[in-house]
Parts: sequence; C-alpha cells; structure tokens
Amino acid sequence: MSESYDFLFKFLVIGSAGTGKSCLLHQFIEGKFKAESNHTIGVEFGSRIVNVGGKSVKLQIWDTAGQERFRSVTRSYYRGAAGALLVYDLTSRDSYNALGNWLGDARTLASPNIMILCVGNKKDMEEERQVTFMEASRFAQENELMFMEASALTGENVEEAFLKCAKSILAKIETGELDPERIGSGIQYGDATLRRLNRANNQRPKAGAECMGSSCRI
Repeated sequence: MSESYDFLFKFLVIGSAGTGKSCLLHQFIEGKFKAESNHTIGVEFGSRIVNVGGKSVKLQIWDTAGQERFRSVTRSYYRGAAGALLVYDLTSRDSYNALGNWLGDARTLASPNIMILCVGNKKDMEEERQVTFMEASRFAQENELMFMEASALTGENVEEAFLKCAKSILAKIETGELDPERIGSGIQYGDATLRRLNRANNQRPKAGAECMGSSCRI
C-alpha cells in the first residue's frame, strides 16, 4: 500500500565531518542513537512522514558527507532542497568556524528560498563545550537562520529541529511565497493533496452551465 501525504519536502543535513549529522538523522528516523557511526561516504538517505500543522508531510532527507574529498559529489544533491539542518559540534570550534562555508554552498546551490536551521549538536557534552549558546545564536541571527542546540545521543531537540524547519516551509506555502508546482522548489504535492485538487476541479461548474442549488445544467 502506497504512503499517503499532503506534501513532500526535500531536506539536507550539512556540516563538517564528525559533527553527528548521520546520528541526528538516525535518531529522527529510527528514534534511537546510532552507536557505531563511521564517516558518511558520499550521501546517505532517510525519509519519514510527520504531522505539521495538521498536514501530513513526507521529509526526504539527504545526509551529506562532511569530508572535503566528497564535497564535489555532495554538492550535486543540494539542488532543489527546500530545507536544511546546518550542523556543527558545540565541542569543536573548528566545525563552528566552518559554518560560513557550508552556508554559502547551501544558498548558492540549493533553492533560493531554502529554509535553514543551524543545529549545535552534542548538547549532552556540556563540560567539553567550546561554542557558547549566545555566540551561535548571534551567528544565526546575523545570517537569518533559525537556531537550536540538540543531542543526537539523548534525542533532545532532534525531532523539534526537523519539525521547526518543516513548519517554516509550510507557512511559506500557505502565504504563497513558495509554490510546490515550481520546478526546483524542493516541494511536491503528495497524492492526498492532488486528490483534493482534482476533486475541487471536477466540482467546478463548466463554462456556460446554469446552476441551481447543488445541481448544474449545461
């Protein structure tokens, strides 16, 4: 039986190697921590249907390799992404300093309206923190990003991060800023929405029809 959903959003998870991108994805999809995690080679994929503001949304998530040697491969997956989690490791100053490069790639190569949420991962390792909440929050504000700290280990704020980004995309669809029918938007109508649109079109009276009550005569 095929899955039924209102919208499909293409998502990216981007950031330097070792920041826990695959662990965040695994926690979101499987609801548990990925204990043995090697560096991603190229791209990994996961999907999940979630409820966002009463709508059923399928998130199609591409987890990209953070190592420089895979950069040219992973960049090809940026095209047409509607949302992205920009991940750094809050115990690694280097991963935080690299955010600007990843952000530049996303804004250049993905959809021009891409919604990006900056995630400080490994919140459970507070004693090893190298980046303060305030510093990262300021970076997000200056670059017009949403921001959240999370822990792939405990699951704290993982679900919330994906849902917050999805909610922002849905809000832009509802205001007309994003059009699911525009090629490269990273958004598609799901079968449930298409059925509703077809029903609405079929119920519209044809040109030249006379209507009384609920019946129409050509």
